Amino acid sequence: MVNYKVTVFTGTLAQSGTLNNIYIKLVGTDGESHQHWLIDLRGALAFSNGAVSTFTVSDPVSIGKLLLIELVKSGPFIFPNDAWFPSKVKVESPEGHFYSFPIYRWITDSEVHRFREGTALRAFDDTHPLGQYDRMQELSLRGQSYCWDVYAEGIPHCIKAKDPHSLPHEVQFSFTKKTEFFFTAAAGLAELKLEGLADCTERWTDIEDVNRVFCCKRTDISDYTHKHWKEDTFFGYQFLNGVNPMMIRRCSAIPEHFPVSEGLIFLPGQCTLDDELKNGNIYLCDYKLLDGVVANTINGKKQYMMAPLVLLHKTPDDKMMPIAIQLKQTPGEDNPIFYPSDTEYDWLMAKIFVRSADFNYHELSVHLLRTHLLAEVFAVSLLRNVPMVHPLYKLLIPNTRYTLQINLMARKLLISETGAFTKFAACGGEGMSTILKRAMASMTYSSLCIPDDIAARGLEAVPNYYYRDDGLKLWDITHSFVQGILSYYYKSDAEVEQDSELQKWISDIFVQGFLSNADTGIPQNFTTVAEMVKFVTMVIFTCSIQHAAVNSGQFDYGGWMPNAPSSLQLPPPTTKGTTSEATMLQTLPDVNVTVNGMSTLWLLSKQSTDFVPFGQFPEEHFSEEIPCKLIQDFQGKLEVESVTIEVRNKSLEVPYTYMDPTKEENSVAI
Repeated sequence: MVNYKVTVFTGTLAQSGTLNNIYIKLVGTDGESHQHWLIDLRGALAFSNGAVSTFTVSDPVSIGKLLLIELVKSGPFIFPNDAWFPSKVKVESPEGHFYSFPIYRWITDSEVHRFREGTALRAFDDTHPLGQYDRMQELSLRGQSYCWDVYAEGIPHCIKAKDPHSLPHEVQFSFTKKTEFFFTAAAGLAELKLEGLADCTERWTDIEDVNRVFCCKRTDISDYTHKHWKEDTFFGYQFLNGVNPMMIRRCSAIPEHFPVSEGLIFLPGQCTLDDELKNGNIYLCDYKLLDGVVANTINGKKQYMMAPLVLLHKTPDDKMMPIAIQLKQTPGEDNPIFYPSDTEYDWLMAKIFVRSADFNYHELSVHLLRTHLLAEVFAVSLLRNVPMVHPLYKLLIPNTRYTLQINLMARKLLISETGAFTKFAACGGEGMSTILKRAMASMTYSSLCIPDDIAARGLEAVPNYYYRDDGLKLWDITHSFVQGILSYYYKSDAEVEQDSELQKWISDIFVQGFLSNADTGIPQNFTTVAEMVKFVTMVIFTCSIQHAAVNSGQFDYGGWMPNAPSSLQLPPPTTKGTTSEATMLQTLPDVNVTVNGMSTLWLLSKQSTDFVPFGQFPEEHFSEEIPCKLIQDFQGKLEVESVTIEVRNKSLEVPYTYMDPTKEENSVAI
């Protein structure tokens, strides 16, 4: 007889343990063991939450190099069939070899479940017939579990599922995540209901009443926003380091349809507008994508959403200051250009219309489309086309955590016909479809890669642009890590072209995610290692770093509603000198629109206690020495970057924390 030492690790997630019987079969190159019941003196406690239990599996002869294991969970008569979440199984063979089998799956039935040994293998590496068969079977089952669906024409396709419970267990929220998420949502809404605000369709009569809505739900930056929201300095700052740092670009020539009057633009010193254009100190934010979009009707009242142009000047003391605002794309007498020299409320109202436009553009294009929907495409394609044993799966699976469920919930609760954004944002209804389709049609691969995007927008040298500084550094760190991992497995461009599973992954992304639009620049296949490395870097960056940058600050900058109104209910002034504080209060959204919007932003900014920071691999999918060392090096560089950001932030009036690796989530999970 020969003995195999089998150690089973049960996960630490809430309710991971099982009282059921567990059976194992070892499968090797020279045969397979009998099915063994794993039992010891602890009985059912051997597979309780966080348990690490070791068993001896005896067989007549050695079965050679281990390829896979089979696990079966069977409920005895006295216990009902329950769910079990094993994290991994380790086996020591009689020859002294050690094997690790990553699992990290919920086993909910009594079927046979096969798991491969942890060494990463591409399809052409997997030469044993058993390995090839298992690979084929896994992808066949995955193809049935993860099907594409069309939520709306003209936007990326999504997972086909009726509700979160119909998703495979392995991609659903944990018990902890689910409980906290729904408690936060319910508690916020209950508080508003008790105060009679959630259904109040009246206008605000005092701007400071807004601050009393969520008096116990505040952040340091939301308090700062409340105090400084009217200031030009803060207005300009948000284009660089607010929740939407993607609009601003350097301006080399004033657009013809933005006929600013140089006599009304006052620049420091003796500088002229032409001089500053040549010096690269003039910047533009153009919301043309919103032009002509039909705004929502809320509380029975027509809403208004503009497509403004904003001209900004980088001052000698490195502040980004607004110098002109035009609220509609077509110039005319009824579309005045507003300047800081105008009356207080003319200028303030112009800025409010810009901030409202930015809110709607950001939520649909920058946040929903360019992070959530793309992350879902990357995840579904991975789960459909790439088996667990593949190095790409091992590398990317941490960046897919919770994404499918959070997006499914967003479609049900935020952008559906009865969703919060549909009911309480100017972009809701018909406008939502228009904006998403336009944003999709104009999206490019280069705009998803921060080095290319920063260069295209001419922002390489603008000072105090912390989104750029942190983002470029994290891109470089991530790119170096991805290059190290993938270069370990792919020694030549020919191997990239030869990998059928890798090619199916990118092909599915091109077809289902980018709707076969070659103009996006998205690769339809990979021909080189470098091309693959850049794309995978973009995927990781989008799912974690970019999402954190455009998500985490939503309540910071939107918790004080006048700084980011979800909708406005009067048109902009067509004649200067006609606005007042009363006009502003009549224009801002109603009480119920305000409080429901703030409640949603609070929920979307709330971090779960089972949050996994960027760069962490709590699931040990890699087993080889070199990839494990590369992960440690990667995490070390992220720790250094986190400290660097923390030190810099100590000297800033408004700290920029959204891209601190310790504070950004590994995936689109909220």
